[in-house]
Order: sequence, then structure tokens, then C-alpha cells
Amino acid sequence: MFLISGSLSFITGKIMSVAKKEFKKITTHVLQEMKRTGEKISMLTAYDYTMAKIVDAGGIDVILVGDSSSNVMHGHETTLPITLAQMIDHAAAVVRAVDRALVVVDMPFGTYQGNSKEALSSAIKIMKESGGHAVKLEGGKEVKESIERILTAGIPVMGHLGLTPQSIYKFGTYSVRAKEEEEANKLMEDARVLEKSGCFALVLEKVPAVLAEKVAKDLAIPVIGIGAGGGVDGQVLVTHDMMGMTHEFSPRFLRRYLNLYADMTDAVKRYVVDVKSTDFPNINEQY
Repeated sequence: MFLISGSLSFITGKIMSVAKKEFKKITTHVLQEMKRTGEKISMLTAYDYTMAKIVDAGGIDVILVGDSSSNVMHGHETTLPITLAQMIDHAAAVVRAVDRALVVVDMPFGTYQGNSKEALSSAIKIMKESGGHAVKLEGGKEVKESIERILTAGIPVMGHLGLTPQSIYKFGTYSVRAKEEEEANKLMEDARVLEKSGCFALVLEKVPAVLAEKVAKDLAIPVIGIGAGGGVDGQVLVTHDMMGMTHEFSPRFLRRYLNLYADMTDAVKRYVVDVKSTDFPNINEQY
């Protein structure tokens, strides 16, 4: 399953030798092992074959086929409009591209809330038609029955607490969750419920770093954060945000590693100029 290797890390100008396990294929069991040994888990989104191929080649541990595709790929204001069929189509394309990463597929709004039988049917459909490795759903004890029913089919489930975008109209804002004691206590209780119900991992979105670290230390399962500080077991970002393909969205937790929006629009502009000036194609670019 894995190889032992030595690597060098440059930390504050010093060379530090670090031994780590190089996993050839990421599974839910591997994520548990990473939590146990203190190795941080890396997670990014992908919604299509080409992006998934790039992300997987970069060594990512988990690829989330997120319902954020509703915003990123389809231009909707919220995640609510994305359908089960669309999520399956995105997930199938991602799975075809991936060799190493664990592929987790978001269950879209309306496919699991309030009806555990429908939740099981939706999860089975995702697994059979996309080839994904696990599903993710939002909510705490209110979705406990759906989680337990999905698990009866042997389908791994990742939970999601804190800011839950599918409930945006309930909360009315994308601001930080669980800042007050009552909501923080509920989040901790829900996290324990999800672990006890059988979730293999948990995403915490946009919650105070101190609370997120407390949850990660309290649970035996991996806790992956987005806008939840560095005290959790791993991090997830939307790839299009991280690579700078989007530019309207700039929350505090987002680190952009590229500025592809500017680079790509510049490339398009140069192409337009070359076509209109008849510089493209030149004599070497034709048959």
C-alpha cells in the first residue's frame, strides 16, 4: 500500500529531514492512518476530466466533486440548483481521470434531507453511475438516519458542518458559523453524532480556528477544514479559486497560487490580435 521514503523540508531557513509514507492509492483507511500519524490531508475540487487529471498528477490526496460546480461550472448564485444527474456526470468525468486520489462526491440539495430511503437511492445511483469512492452530505443529527442508511450499502460517507451552503436561505449569510457558545456546542455535539453514525471524515467550513482544532482533537476521524484554521487534520479549497481562475471571490481563508484569470484573458487577447492581423496562422502553422 505504501513506501517509506525520506524527504527534505525547508523550514525557517533550516533543513529538516522528514520520513513519510508515500501512498500509491488513497482510501478511507489511508486517511485514518494519516490522521493517526499527524500527516496533513490535502483536498481540492474538480468537476471535469482535464482538471482532475492535473490535480491528481499534482499529488492531491482527496478530490471533491463538489456541489460548488453549481457556481463554478454552471453560473448559479447558490449550490441549490445542481441536480443529481449533473453531479453524476461531473463525477464520472473526474473518476476517469484519477489514478491516486480518493474521489468524494457531494450529494446535491434535495437528495437526502428528510428521507433516508431517498438518500440511500441517491447515494447508490452516484456510486453505480459515476464510479466515485464516497459521498459527502451536509448537516448534523438531522441527517443521522440518512447517513446510517447509506452506510448499510457499504458506501463511505463524509460529513460537513459549520457553514453549509445548501442551507444558505436558512442562515441568510455566508459569514462565519458557531461564533456563539450555543451554536459552538451544537456543532461539537453534531460532530460527535456524525462520527458515531459512521462517517469516515468531516469537513468543517468557516468556523473559528479554536473550535475547529477542538473538534479535530476530540474526534478519531479526520477533520478537514476550509476557513477553519490550521489546527485540523487537512485543508480543502475550490481549485478554480486557488488557481486564480475566479477573481470576484476573495475570502480571508483563500490563498491564490496562480492568477490564471489574468493570464488566460491576456492569452485570448493576444490570439484575437494575431487572428485579426493575419499573423496567425503563419506559414509554419498550415498544411
